[in-house]
Amino acid sequence: MSGAETGNRLGDYLRARRGLVTPAQAGLPSGGKRRVPGLRREEVALLAGISPDYYLRLERGRDKNPSPQVLDSLARVLRLDDVERTYLLGLAAARPRAPRRKRPEHVPARVHELLAHLQLPAFVEGRAFDVLAANRMAVALSPRLRPGHNRLRSLLLDPEEQSFHQDWPKATADFVAALRTTIGDDTDNPRFVELVGELALASQRFRTLWARHDIRPLDGGTTTVHHPVVGELCLHRDKLPIEDVILVVYYPDKDSESDEKLRLLAALPHPEPTGTTPDTPADAPPPATP
Repeated sequence: MSGAETGNRLGDYLRARRGLVTPAQAGLPSGGKRRVPGLRREEVALLAGISPDYYLRLERGRDKNPSPQVLDSLARVLRLDDVERTYLLGLAAARPRAPRRKRPEHVPARVHELLAHLQLPAFVEGRAFDVLAANRMAVALSPRLRPGHNRLRSLLLDPEEQSFHQDWPKATADFVAALRTTIGDDTDNPRFVELVGELALASQRFRTLWARHDIRPLDGGTTTVHHPVVGELCLHRDKLPIEDVILVVYYPDKDSESDEKLRLLAALPHPEPTGTTPDTPADAPPPATP
């Protein structure tokens, strides 16, 4: 995916995760000189009950078939949660595959109609967080939700988007971890290669987070944002898969202060969402309006 990765995905993941576990967390003395704050290879092997030589072979990609028992032991030592453990098992089970044929991400016509009827901020995103379609309320919430923008690029590189999020560090960590989860073994996908390469060159924050190999699905949740006109908004987020794309809807608690502010925002004049992505069909309906 990037110059920092070797093609040895299992070894890269083990190396990154052991670097995030301190000796104290593993129940080991932290004395002595250490070049890195994380665990040494021999310490991981000792705690997992395997030989240092075997663990070294795993990290260097010389053994690609560890047993589930070994992986469970490594997941315990590396303090992986259920999602990360499942990812680790998937890395070990991965097999060479034929190159996938790139299929354009297509927003079904009925989804354009749905966007037109929703009175809440709603948009459609692709697997790489490209905005493929949006309604007027989404653009009113953030101009970076216009079709043609990439949500992760905006989050990392656009100062206005950075100030938009109350907890920008958490938002970036969640998005980068979700991108790695989404990519999975589709590492030769041109869109992913392009995006990761661009962000690796342009953003130190991305390079730091990407090197951690965090895994996290970016599903529903609640976020607080700072809108330049109506102020602070506390919004829930739901992500609904529709064929090859994701419908994202933001909404407040009913009759809350954020609900009132969102109604005020809806009453203000806003430009219509414009712009398309290369994958947007030419015969798609015009931009949606609530």
